[in-house]
Amino acid sequence: MSLFPARDAESFAFKDVRYEKRDWVARITLHRPHNYNAYSTPALKELAAAFQDASWDDSVAVVVFTGSGTQSFCTGGDVKEYQQNYTQTPRDYWKYMGCFKAYIESILNCSKPVIARLNGMAVGGGNESQLACDLAVMGEHTYVGQVGTSVGSVACGGATQWLPVHVGDRRARGMLFLNQRYPAFAALSMGLVNAVVPTIKGPDGKFITQFVGGRGYLAEWNTDVWENPFASRATPDQIAKALKNADGYSLDFTQLDCVVADLCSQVVNKFFECTRYTKAQANFWKDLSWHSTVAHARDWLAVHYTSLEPYEGMTAFVEKRKADYVGIRRRASDGGSSEFLWGPYAQMCAACGAKGMPADFEHCGKCGAALNARPACQTP
Repeated sequence: MSLFPARDAESFAFKDVRYEKRDWVARITLHRPHNYNAYSTPALKELAAAFQDASWDDSVAVVVFTGSGTQSFCTGGDVKEYQQNYTQTPRDYWKYMGCFKAYIESILNCSKPVIARLNGMAVGGGNESQLACDLAVMGEHTYVGQVGTSVGSVACGGATQWLPVHVGDRRARGMLFLNQRYPAFAALSMGLVNAVVPTIKGPDGKFITQFVGGRGYLAEWNTDVWENPFASRATPDQIAKALKNADGYSLDFTQLDCVVADLCSQVVNKFFECTRYTKAQANFWKDLSWHSTVAHARDWLAVHYTSLEPYEGMTAFVEKRKADYVGIRRRASDGGSSEFLWGPYAQMCAACGAKGMPADFEHCGKCGAALNARPACQTP
């Protein structure tokens, strides 16, 4: 009797994850469509459990990882959860990063190849999630990108470590510093994914994007030379209409699923121990950069959550407004505090003796008495 008995996928009773196993394939779906498949803390725990089970189950040869619906593969962490919880108790962000680390490593350490099925945008931690996978197939309607420096965080959950490996140093810095969107065919040309598949149908019910040479999709293994592979191509306007199911345009994942199924079949028909060790060897640079930096990243992010940048960035996201990037820069430039919302803890109340009142407070937060402003560098 095995000490690692296989479990029925249904026995896990996940809430934020859909999990199934059949025909040598485990399918793990992040199911939080109400917030574009942003993962919560409980969702990270469920994802890690699913990947570990798939890794240990000998009836599984390959794992397909995707998101619910048609809009999003994964948009990273739940910013509302960050704003409501972790900016209030930054010490808990260190614990959260332990859950995230376990999730990412459950993909890296999975003994089976993991195929990312990018059914929608892969942004922030969503892009880091697909980078952790072994192969990636992308619908033409979607895009990838990073958002860390726009929301008060740093993309050191895989992006700072692995993007230079995937796309080279200059492109990696561009993605990380500028937070731009990279459409599907651009992502393919950069080496972020392995294949891009048509998903946009027009009012006539046919796929708009067609290729020369009888291809059904573009992939890194299309090795014949061409100048322009497109016979026709969906425009950004047509993609936007399909995402809204407007004017007869629609999304169709038939070809996407056929390509994913073909990749699964190819993996199944390989020796599994050789495949497992090939993954271990191919992971060398990813493992090296990850384990050399993630503990530092975990601690730095937890400390950083005490400061103004994540508070402003994530509050702005929740309030659906632009963050005051220049205002924070101006605080520092003018000699003020860019780290604390109301200035450093520099004042003492003469009336009640309370210490550590923020420098910008005019009245004591404890007794309400007027404060005599002190220079920021003066200690009580």
